[in-house]
Amino acid sequence: MLTIFATPKAFRGHFAVIQRNAIRSWTLLRPACEIILFGDDEGTKAIAAEFGVRHIADVAQTESGTPLVSDLFEKSQQIGTHDTLCYVNCDIILMSDFIRGVQRVMTRKRRFMLVGQRWDLNLNNELDFRQNWQEKLRADVRQSGSLLDPTGIDYFVFKRGLLPKIPPFAVGRPGWDNWMIYNARSLRVPVIDATKAITVIHQNHDYSHHLEGFDGVWKGVEAKRNLELTERHLFTTEDATHLLTAEKFSRAYDAEHLCRYVSRLPVLYPWLRLPTKIFFMIQNASRPLRHRLGIRGTRGAGVGNLARRRFSEIKSPCDEL
Repeated sequence: MLTIFATPKAFRGHFAVIQRNAIRSWTLLRPACEIILFGDDEGTKAIAAEFGVRHIADVAQTESGTPLVSDLFEKSQQIGTHDTLCYVNCDIILMSDFIRGVQRVMTRKRRFMLVGQRWDLNLNNELDFRQNWQEKLRADVRQSGSLLDPTGIDYFVFKRGLLPKIPPFAVGRPGWDNWMIYNARSLRVPVIDATKAITVIHQNHDYSHHLEGFDGVWKGVEAKRNLELTERHLFTTEDATHLLTAEKFSRAYDAEHLCRYVSRLPVLYPWLRLPTKIFFMIQNASRPLRHRLGIRGTRGAGVGNLARRRFSEIKSPCDEL
């Protein structure tokens, strides 16, 4: 039912451990998924053979050798067996609730993009997948895991042909994941935030895979180029149109989120700038009356501030870990 594709880093040291954990977890999903590993970094071909998954060595790259998001998405849609696909970072562990969440959305929407926040966790050894591994891992997340803020997105589930041409973003550099949500919204594709229904686990790591370390990943030439390509259209999971929880599937924009929803519309549809300006003029003028009536401002009044602050400073989402 699902084609999962990813591009691993070289299988060395700690990265070999966490990537093996991640890919092994994907192979255990049921119903079984097609898995495609892109790239020719050290160990990728051997791991694909060991786990019995597809391997495509040829992928377009930047001048520095970083795979391009555009080519990954294009090739996966060309060769993938299934009409529903999932890009996921190669340090992300998926569990049974992932498939259940995807299935629930597929029964409700023909076109969609499914995203969610991740849980960060320190894992230094290969996991024992023989028995009750998911229960043990969930217990570790509850005890010592931390939920990343809504700006970081590590997986995208979508339908084949849903996305038009993607700019030549460098994978693993900031901004492109946020642009993807903006792009889906601009195409009027439902974006579903499954954070409360799906637990995806990111295995914390350093930046030794890049010659310039942290600065190279978050402040280097490729990072700056990515941000230029986004044109500062940096959406987050808070800009989802729908929410998937363990109990229900619903629209994201109730009265509490109306302000954020309306303030995003001019970004998506420039012809709405004047009506939206009038909306906020009315909102500001009515604030004293609303306060007297006990109606406070909505949580979305500072729309975009988190994303703009994060990317203006070019900070890592894992700085605090």
